[in-house]
Amino acid sequence: MKTATMPALRVEPELRQAAEETLRPGESLSAFVEDSLRRNVALRRNQQEFIARGLASLNAAQESGEYVSAKKVLSKLSAKLDKARSKKSAK
Repeated sequence: MKTATMPALRVEPELRQAAEETLRPGESLSAFVEDSLRRNVALRRNQQEFIARGLASLNAAQESGEYVSAKKVLSKLSAKLDKARSKKSAK
C-alpha cells in the first residue's frame, strides 16, 4: 500500500516543545503525531457509532412505544457498579 503525507502543521513553539517533552525514548515527533492522529480518528468513529446507536434506539423506542425510565437504568447501572466494586475488594 502506498503511503500519503499529511499537510504541514504550524503550531506555537510552546506546543511543539510540550509535545517533544512527552516523547518516549526513541520516539520521533512524527511517530507521536501519527499516533495522535490514529487515536483521534478512532475516537471520532466511536463517537459517531455511539450517536448512531443512540438514535437507532430512540427510533426503536418511538416505534414500539416501549421506554425504560432513567431511574430504572441508573438503578441497574448502580447495581452493576456495586457488584464490580465488591468483586474488586474481594480480591
